[in-house]
Amino acid sequence: MNLYLKLRETISSVAPIMLLVFVLGTTIAPLGWETMSRFLTGGVLVILGLTIFLLGVDIGILPIGERAGAALTSKRNLPLLLGAAFFIGFMITIAEPDVQVLADQVRGIASGVSKWGLIISIAAGVGLFVTLGILRTVLSVPLRAVLIVSYLAVFAMAFLTPATFQGVAFDSGGATTGPMTVPFIMALGVGVAAVRSKSPKEGSGEHSGDDSFGLTGIASIGPVAAVCVYGMFSGDSGAGSSAEEAASSAAAAGLSVFINMLPSTIEEVASALSPLVVMAAIFQIFLIKMPPFQVIRMVRGLTFSFVGLVLFLLGAQGGFMPAGERLGEILGEFAVSGDKFVKVFNSAGELTSSLDIPGVVEIILLILVGCVFGAVVVSAEPAVWVLTDQVESVSGGTIKRKVMLAALSAGVAISIGISMARVLFGFSLWYILIPGYALSLLLTLFCPKLFTGIAFDSGGVASGPMTSTFVLSFTLGASAASGGNPAVDAFGVISLVAMTPLIAIQILGIFYRLKTLAAKKQSGGDK
Repeated sequence: MNLYLKLRETISSVAPIMLLVFVLGTTIAPLGWETMSRFLTGGVLVILGLTIFLLGVDIGILPIGERAGAALTSKRNLPLLLGAAFFIGFMITIAEPDVQVLADQVRGIASGVSKWGLIISIAAGVGLFVTLGILRTVLSVPLRAVLIVSYLAVFAMAFLTPATFQGVAFDSGGATTGPMTVPFIMALGVGVAAVRSKSPKEGSGEHSGDDSFGLTGIASIGPVAAVCVYGMFSGDSGAGSSAEEAASSAAAAGLSVFINMLPSTIEEVASALSPLVVMAAIFQIFLIKMPPFQVIRMVRGLTFSFVGLVLFLLGAQGGFMPAGERLGEILGEFAVSGDKFVKVFNSAGELTSSLDIPGVVEIILLILVGCVFGAVVVSAEPAVWVLTDQVESVSGGTIKRKVMLAALSAGVAISIGISMARVLFGFSLWYILIPGYALSLLLTLFCPKLFTGIAFDSGGVASGPMTSTFVLSFTLGASAASGGNPAVDAFGVISLVAMTPLIAIQILGIFYRLKTLAAKKQSGGDK
């Protein structure tokens, strides 16, 4: 039954994208039989792979995180807890599927960037900020204070980072919080908060249940800072596009591309999961000491995760990403094909320059397609459904899941539509990120603590596997076709998707607070 539920969740996440691409690819943006067949085959592999991977996470990986979190907190040894928090954050991030996909996307347009150098930097950032988040919970530091200081520091670092790494840095924050990383981090955070909740602050009347949320939100800041540091000190400009390699890959004969990719994919997955196996062995020997039948279950779960991750990456890299990129190229070419040439003359009547202005209809079409992809992606993500249930429960039914789902869908649709406009017109990512995060941090001053924690935890929920594999590829293709610089103009779309819940959920939290206060006043008046 668990396998059936996982399969149903995954199909509901992937199938809407497949249907939408099939409609577009056979009508206004013909992809051709070869690309379409690879996409459909890749979609089946993504569904099967994600299902098996998530099943393995449930039966073999999550118990490790839960038991390790409980054992570490029960020991009440702060240095041990903080050291283990860094170790867990680092190891689990290396195995995160979304991080693997993002690193491949970066390498696809900047061959000079080391894939494993980028992954290790991201993992170190997660480990460091998980440690910071645990320390915050133990010391009872307000979540909003940590968020405000951390984001101010990260934005300052980002301004010193080469432009080609800025979008990648913020995208890494959204890609990190995926199906592997989040359960581990949340289990650790809930365990620490549970221990602290037994002794609330004296005289404050404050209970630390609110601190059960927020650790994932803090952890997602780490990769942004780490990639900024990597960009500043790696000495690599991010240039050196491997477009020719991508083109030769796209030209590979039919479905044989999946077979050709299998050996290298198995090697990549083995490298990614090896640290996790080492971590599980260390925890089993020195910390959790599970009985034999549970060890066998853990090994079976790790095996499922290995097989599932291989199938997922085969489907994503062999079918989903090339089709997304090609679809973006076709629509991007269409958007600039209606260029209006405006000639600029000086006072003497001499021609000085000309401006290429894309046709209005073509621009609107590309942006609308981006908006539709955004709405479909966020509505189909299983993690988003879990989040909406959580908020409806926390609010006592005051905030309906349908309202929240509509708010998230609209927000993500707008964010991807803005990304499409940025691809066409090349305006800076800062024009969106700075006002967006400024508003998000300002809302923390008025929003209930619990909703602030949920909002920043859920920043990566909306940017799930479909965003990392398909939407980013679509944006990269549109940028390349419209004559832009994909490294600067395309990366950043995941960060915009991840930013949407920060605003939407906190606004709903403020609405919940106002409604609760109004209900209390009314009940007081009735008395």
